[in-house]
Formats: sequence, structure tokens, C-alpha cells
Amino acid sequence: MKLELINPHVSKILISVRKEDSIRALSRRISLSYGWTYKWVQDLAELGVFNLTRMKIFLNEKNKFYQQTLKYIKEVLSNNIQFHYNVLALFGIKYAFIKTDAVFVWTQGGYNIARYRDFYPIFIKVIKKDKKIFENYCKKLNLSLNKKKKIFFNVIYSEDFNFEYCNDVPVNSLNDTIDFMKKNKYNFEPALEMIKEMYKKKIKIKYRESVTNV
Repeated sequence: MKLELINPHVSKILISVRKEDSIRALSRRISLSYGWTYKWVQDLAELGVFNLTRMKIFLNEKNKFYQQTLKYIKEVLSNNIQFHYNVLALFGIKYAFIKTDAVFVWTQGGYNIARYRDFYPIFIKVIKKDKKIFENYCKKLNLSLNKKKKIFFNVIYSEDFNFEYCNDVPVNSLNDTIDFMKKNKYNFEPALEMIKEMYKKKIKIKYRESVTNV
């Protein structure tokens, strides 16, 4: 085995690849040039991870290198909060962060509430046509869905939806997020004030953290 195969690009390929795939589709999902994706796929094919035709990639799920790499990823990263956020981009599905996570994204990580390692829901919506693909990836990576404990995706499936990008992250629109916070204002008054200041929004908010002079 080539030592150079132990790298982030190969890890992303093995996470993102589907049972039947193509180099071009894989290249788009992992945001790597076609040429470099082709190179790593060819190297993995030499190890028996893939069977290749002119147009298709076929995954050999029984391949030892594939199994060992996936086992490592699941053991080390499936309990990592940041991994849950980052890995979604590798699935090639339409999704967006909603509710508390939309607040988290729009405040640029400045406001998070009622979550900790033993109970950490990640709120997303996924287009319904991608439901099976999304759930297959979660099963492949040991990522929990709606489990109500530890780290899990709290997911809503929708026929279709609009979304915006904030720092390249797909998320409910800022206006929809503000409406969500207003409906739950006792939890999100501090975040509303942050949004008001960050985006120059006209929001009626009386909350102000008290300052005590000592």
C-alpha cells in the first residue's frame, strides 16, 4: 500500500463514495479537481477498493483497506460534534440548517443554547427525494437520527425548500431565522440582539445583558 493514500482526500472519497458512482460526481461532492480525484480513485482501485469501468466506479465494500478506514472514521469521528456538521457537505444532498442551528450559523457560532455532549441535536431539513441517500450515509458512518441522546440529527424532510448561504453554509434564510427566534424569544433574546447589531436589522428587542459595577 502507498503511504500517500493516508490523507484527507482519500478519507473524503471513502466517506462520500456510493456503491455505484462516477469520478465526476465524486469530484463535485468532495470539492476536489477531477484530475486529483481521478488519481486517488485509480490508486484505490489498485488496492481493490474500487472496480472501474470507463464511466463508473463500483465500490468493493468487503475490501480490507476500505473496511479498516471506515472503522477508524466511525470510532474516532462519529462522536465528534464538528464532524457531524462538516460531513454533510460530502453527501451530495440538498440540506440546510434550521431552528437552533440556523441561529448558531447566523450568529457565526456566537449563540448556542440547551445543548451539551450527552444531548446535542443538530437541526437540519433535507429534501425528501434525498431521504434514502441521507439515511444510507448515516448508517454507513454510524450517525444517529432522532435518538434524543448524545449527538444526533434532528431532521425534517421536505418536498422542497429555499435556503441561503452564510459563510458557505446552507441555512434557513435570515428572515425565517429571525421569525423562529421571535416565536421563542425567551430563549433567543440575546441572539436577536446579536443579529440586530451584526446585520443592521430593525428588530424590537429590549434584552440587554445587565452590567454590574463593582
